[in-house]
Amino acid sequence: MASHHKNQQLGGAAAAPGALPVINIGRLNDKDPAARALVVQDIARACRDRGCFQVVNHGVSKSAMDGALKAASEFFDMPAERKAAFACDDIRNPVRYDTSSRDGISKARSFLKHYANPLDHWVDSWPTQPATYTKKMGTYAVEIQRLSIQLMGAIVQGLGLCPMHLQEKLGAGLQFMALNNYPQGSSRAGDTVGLAPHSDIGFITILLQSSPGLEVTHHDDGGVWTPVPVIPGALHVHLGDHLEVLSNGRLRSLLHRAILLIPTILNTDEARISIASIHGAAMDEKVGCADEFVDERHPRIYRESSFHDFLDFLPTNVKAYRRFVETLKIGGSA
Repeated sequence: MASHHKNQQLGGAAAAPGALPVINIGRLNDKDPAARALVVQDIARACRDRGCFQVVNHGVSKSAMDGALKAASEFFDMPAERKAAFACDDIRNPVRYDTSSRDGISKARSFLKHYANPLDHWVDSWPTQPATYTKKMGTYAVEIQRLSIQLMGAIVQGLGLCPMHLQEKLGAGLQFMALNNYPQGSSRAGDTVGLAPHSDIGFITILLQSSPGLEVTHHDDGGVWTPVPVIPGALHVHLGDHLEVLSNGRLRSLLHRAILLIPTILNTDEARISIASIHGAAMDEKVGCADEFVDERHPRIYRESSFHDFLDFLPTNVKAYRRFVETLKIGGSA
């Protein structure tokens, strides 16, 4: 799977047609504005053309990434009765474990979801077993939150806004973590989808995966799915519904899905773990189109909405999935 991407260079966003950009963001903090501008340009192109990219030299430590995957794996390996202590039907619960979902998109996965920013506000509600869970996942959450602010600064700069445009909102904003466990090779013939196609709420999602299985399709791809390779040390980034709204449609949120892979010599029957960290405005804060993107030629396309509005929408979205952002279009059906 990764061979399709073997000619990509990790030093920039250069990629073969159809391949996914891999961007070295090490110079985003460079004192030389020209050096930062080159990275911003790469990110802007990836956001516009693909709706996603992978980042290397991002500053999140290998120990934090490995620790988070280990903590997630150890949680899912616990006896069912221990995990059941976090089972809850209320999608507003700050910590929730389930083996199925009421979101209309889960097919074959178990998951643990919880909030993470600010960490000291939420960490006491996290699982205390495994014993190292809070320390390992907390370390990762803090490093990913820092990265999200850095990346969003570059993304909004690529849109022509000040890099600090969202910094305060993100610093006090939502970090929603979804830990997913996909049982590889256990699906029935023809039933290979672990998580059906969907887009995420928030501005961006930063995802760490233990093995291949994530696939993406951009609105210009004509429904063709592209596998996201697992590049050692890299993190996957994709755009969320609220960034589409903020940009008044200049950028589009990414449709993605998770596939269950049949075990091979290279791909064992070990479960696939992914950790998605969704970053956005505070839970009750409305996100609308930025005034800079609205004029007579470009009228406002979307209504304002908050994460709470998204939670209200979820129970209505079970029988026939709709992207939340589509329901926000002015003049469209809510």
